[in-house]
Amino acid sequence: MDIETRVIRIIAEQAVLDPSDVTSGNTLEELGIDSLGLVESIFAIEEEFDISIPFNANEPKNTDFDISSVSSIISGIEKLVKALN
Repeated sequence: MDIETRVIRIIAEQAVLDPSDVTSGNTLEELGIDSLGLVESIFAIEEEFDISIPFNANEPKNTDFDISSVSSIISGIEKLVKALN
């Protein structure tokens, strides 16, 4: 399973949606994911990929990790995973 599929599966789970209802163009807001859901998504992604995401839940706007859309999250995860290899 590729990174995009895995991230979409995790985000869909947090949004209580079917993965087929989540596209890379969606924002978390469009999917109904609130700040708590975002934090839970970040934790689940970190666990799934065994990485640490540079994200401050207390200041989500002041972070180097772009959470503006599903595609930006996927892109960020791909970079973090690539940096490990």
